Amino acid sequence: MSDLAHTDGDNHFKAVQQKLKALGKAMDSSKLELEALLRGMRLNAERAEGLATGIANADLDAKFVEMTNQVSLALGGAAVEVRRLHESAEEVAGLAHDTQRRHARLYEALDTIRSGRRERTPKPGFFAH
Repeated sequence: MSDLAHTDGDNHFKAVQQKLKALGKAMDSSKLELEALLRGMRLNAERAEGLATGIANADLDAKFVEMTNQVSLALGGAAVEVRRLHESAEEVAGLAHDTQRRHARLYEALDTIRSGRRERTPKPGFFAH
């Protein structure tokens, strides 16, 4: 993820394409990791709930039942937030892939022309003065 935070100011076509590709790939990867985390949290919440029932059935002190129930509730609440984060990661991944395709559609032909000639191209805005 540290590679995504790095900005080098290179806004050439191929560099932007690579950055968008890396962002999309990282978000796709995070979706898989978040799915696994979500499954684990839900499973642990169910286990904690079952454990609380077992503690209650064993006639142990009620404070242990309450504490175990609180753990189950906390894991359930955290799972809800992980699900929201997963949804956000899906959205960002989709937007990154869409942006990469749109950027390519808009600028790939220009990059091909500029990259294929030996003469240097004036910087943007040169002809505006």
